[in-house]
Amino acid sequence: MYGDAATVGKILRESGDTWAVVGLSNNTARAAYGVAAVLKRFGKRVVPVHPKAEPVHGEQGYASLADIPFPVDVVDVFVNSDLAGPVADEAVAIGAKAVWFQLGVVDEAAYERTTAAGLDMVMDRCPAIEIPQLA
Repeated sequence: MYGDAATVGKILRESGDTWAVVGLSNNTARAAYGVAAVLKRFGKRVVPVHPKAEPVHGEQGYASLADIPFPVDVVDVFVNSDLAGPVADEAVAIGAKAVWFQLGVVDEAAYERTTAAGLDMVMDRCPAIEIPQLA
């Protein structure tokens, strides 16, 4: 697992409350939808990033991280591992503070690049599982 308990806690408590959720759409059957709802319950602003750019959970959606016209603190990634690295690179490019790869999303090279750029990062974990433990 990449990202120890201290990093998990830092991202959830200290990195900021604006979370871009890459892969979030209005498909209620997808894990991203439920995880975003949990993040909102814990006070996070959830910004959907999806090619459809549709509003989800009351927030305007955007087609890419670069399209978001305000600062993003954490980028939460719900895409396949082979697509996740470029998303992490985009997170670095937009000045995010942290990147979170969801359960099953692993890209060791992206982890190395992202942490080398100074961002906190967690892979293969779920904030909806971790955040209630901090409350």
